[in-house]
Amino acid sequence: MQNMMAQAQKMQQKMQEEVAQIRVEGSSGGGMVTIKMDGHKNVVGVKIDPEVAGDTEMLQDLVLAACNEAAKKVDEETKNKMAGMLGGLGLPPGLF
Repeated sequence: MQNMMAQAQKMQQKMQEEVAQIRVEGSSGGGMVTIKMDGHKNVVGVKIDPEVAGDTEMLQDLVLAACNEAAKKVDEETKNKMAGMLGGLGLPPGLF
């Protein structure tokens, strides 16, 4: 049991390292707004086309949509990495 706990702890640490390496981009408005996000859902970059900078309401909507898309991509990447790591353990599907 203790060996299994140590193995689980190692896997958790490796998973945290893998998640920290994730980098995604979410965009909206045909690329008018692009958000870069890391695996912990921290925004690490923002690119805004000057053409939309004057319309505050539209800009707010585009930033929100780009952030939501980036966050969704982080979730997908994290899920894929977890599936790959946990797949070899023979755990029942859907456990995590």
